[in-house]
Amino acid sequence: MRKFQYAMCGLLAIVVLAPFSWLLISSVSPADELSSGSLWPAHPTFSRYTDIFTSGTDGIAGTFRVSMVNSLVVASATTLISLVVGCLGGYAFARLRFRFRRTTLFAFLAIYMLPPIALVIPLYLALANLHLLDTQLGLIITYCSIVTPFCLWTMSNFYLSLPPELEDAARVDGCSRLGALVRIVLPLARPGIVATAMFGFLLAWDEFLYSLIFTSTTNSKTIPVAIAEFTGKFSSDFGLVAAGGVLAALPPVLLALLFQRYIVNGLTGAVKG
Repeated sequence: MRKFQYAMCGLLAIVVLAPFSWLLISSVSPADELSSGSLWPAHPTFSRYTDIFTSGTDGIAGTFRVSMVNSLVVASATTLISLVVGCLGGYAFARLRFRFRRTTLFAFLAIYMLPPIALVIPLYLALANLHLLDTQLGLIITYCSIVTPFCLWTMSNFYLSLPPELEDAARVDGCSRLGALVRIVLPLARPGIVATAMFGFLLAWDEFLYSLIFTSTTNSKTIPVAIAEFTGKFSSDFGLVAAGGVLAALPPVLLALLFQRYIVNGLTGAVKG
C-alpha cells in the first residue's frame, strides 16, 4: 500500500512539474535546437534572461521587465489594502452581531463570484471618468474589488475557528475590542493572514482581462498581458516567451515555498470555520 502511495505521488509530481520543466528547458534552448524539438539543449544559453534584465525599455525584453515591476507594485498594493480591510471587516463579521450581517457578507461574496466580463463596461466607464485608465492606481482599485471580498470571506471563517474566550479574557483585563484584536487575535490568526495574503496576491498577479482592457501602454501593463503580446506579436521567439513564463511563475512559487507551513495551517483553520 505504501509503495502504491509513493508511486501515485511520483506520478502526480511528474504531471505537475513536467510543464514547468519544459518551460524552463525551452527558455535556455537556442532557437535552432528549440525548433528541432530537442529534449535537452546541447548549448544552453541564458541570453534571454540577460536581455530581460539589461535591455532598454523600448525593446521586447525590456517591456517585459517593466511589466513585471508593474505586476509587483499592483499585486502587492492590492494585497496590502485588501488584507487590512479583510482583517478588520472579517473580525466584525465573525464576532459582532448586527442586522443583515450574513446577508452583507454573502453580498460581498456574490460580487466576488460575478464573472469579470459582466463588470468590464461599468468599471471602464468609472475609470475613464476618474482619468485612471492606463494607470497602476486604476488597476489597484479594480483588483481590490476582486481580492477584498475574498479576504473578507476567508478571514471571517478563520476568526470563527479561534476560541472567543481569549478575547473575553483580554477585555476583562482592560483591553478594548480593537486592543484584543491587535494583541490577541491577530497573532493567533497569523497562518490565516498569510494564507489569505498568498491567495490574494495570486489573484491580482494572474489577473488578465482587466489589465488587457484598462491598459494600453507599458506604463501599467502587467505580466499576463506582456506574455500574451509576446505570443501574438513576437511568436517567432518561443524561447523569450518561455523565459517570461519562468520569471512570471517565480514570485508565487517562492512565496509558496517560504510560507508553506502557514498556508497549510491557514487553510485548515479556514475550513474548520
